[in-house]
Amino acid sequence: MRKTTLLVVQTSRMSATPPSRPFSEFQPRGVQGVLTDIDDTLTTAGAITPDALRALGRLKAAGLPVIAITGRPMGWSAPFAQAWPLDAIVAENGAVALFRSGDSLNIEYAQDEATRRINARRLVQVAARIQREVPGATLARDSAGRATDIAIDHAEFVQLPAAQIDQVVALMREEGMSATVSSIHVNGWFGTHDKLSGARWIVHRLLGRDLDAESAHWVYVGDSTNDQVMFGHFVQSVGVANLMDFAAELTVWPRFITRQPRGAGFAEVAEVLLRSTASAGADE
Repeated sequence: MRKTTLLVVQTSRMSATPPSRPFSEFQPRGVQGVLTDIDDTLTTAGAITPDALRALGRLKAAGLPVIAITGRPMGWSAPFAQAWPLDAIVAENGAVALFRSGDSLNIEYAQDEATRRINARRLVQVAARIQREVPGATLARDSAGRATDIAIDHAEFVQLPAAQIDQVVALMREEGMSATVSSIHVNGWFGTHDKLSGARWIVHRLLGRDLDAESAHWVYVGDSTNDQVMFGHFVQSVGVANLMDFAAELTVWPRFITRQPRGAGFAEVAEVLLRSTASAGADE
């Protein structure tokens, strides 16, 4: 599988010790909220794990806002935005925000409707070109729920070799798109939004707060190369252990890496944050 190959390459190109520190050394400082990826961070084999779901509920009960920032589509995200104990999901790499208001689900977009209509036609054309020119390139199965981007499956249901992944990214960028690679998909879109701009938007929209001014007090948890902009922005950034599958491709590392992978790694982070929050409350 692709992840095993990457790990072998990593050991020949890098030292065995990543620049990140073990999560056992993490000491939370004034945490105001948590931002997290979904796939392979909250989920394992495509489903949220019980320990990760329990961790989300405990964080919410402790009064810490928790917002998921994902490359998954709006349609896929909608039921989870309603069912999971999250303050919001920002889907499609910063393009769509989903959050509850009473019993209703609000959906808002970073781009106006006219821009989305124009881009939708362009997305269809680029998707057709990629499938025509890149051997084995297949649209992700969740594509029907996408409003602002396209996704090519490279590891969810289809194993796409590294050379073809690189070719997909190159074609997207040649067409003027932003492109990024998650643990399962290659995502491409028209616009300058990304996970960080989406996080800024939703924190201001829901909480009326300036994320950049508070960046030292938010924790970000992720697992892949498309989390690098977030790892670089947040001092209290954490990669779950399976991030090491992409070690050969990382140029920006989180400050810490958990001992456990995927949902268990997120639960590991939550446990430390909850202990810190309880300790801070006891000191007041």
